[in-house]
Amino acid sequence: MQVNGTAVASLPLFIRSKFGEAGFNRWIQSLPAEAAKIYSTNIFPSSWYPLDKVVIEPTRKFCELFYGGNLKGAWEGGRFSADYGLKGVLKIFVKVASVNLLIKKAGLILPTYYKPSEITVIENEKGKACIQITSFPEMDQIIEFRIAGWIERAIEIGGGKNVKVIISSSLVKGDPYSEIKITWL
Repeated sequence: MQVNGTAVASLPLFIRSKFGEAGFNRWIQSLPAEAAKIYSTNIFPSSWYPLDKVVIEPTRKFCELFYGGNLKGAWEGGRFSADYGLKGVLKIFVKVASVNLLIKKAGLILPTYYKPSEITVIENEKGKACIQITSFPEMDQIIEFRIAGWIERAIEIGGGKNVKVIISSSLVKGDPYSEIKITWL
């Protein structure tokens, strides 16, 4: 499975912004050689990278180093990734469009970051939505948390207030899909 360079590029930026250059260097030194090499050079937003080696394991490492193993770090990294990825014209679209339109487009957005992947919008009403990730061959709880954090922040950027995002079922736990329930004002 592969991940788009935009999602990859946000990870070192997030670590530097939260933990400084010393934290970044500590993280780089903890990574396997292949991941360390990628994160020590230019990451191209239009390129595709192996998900497990370049996002899952490096995210797990920074959760271990800076969050005591708590996956809250993956969630916060997803939020940062939304800020990073939704800039320029995309940020204007997200701010101008309704939250419900953003949710409606979820099926188009997820595959631009992860391939192969599929997402289905189950419910999309004023103030609440439910989406299901129905296909994601290498799903990991870290990715579920990153995606949920990304959704939370994207909805905030789109004007949603008091956003709540809950992962109610999980491919990782053997469920037929990962379900994410969202509420906002």
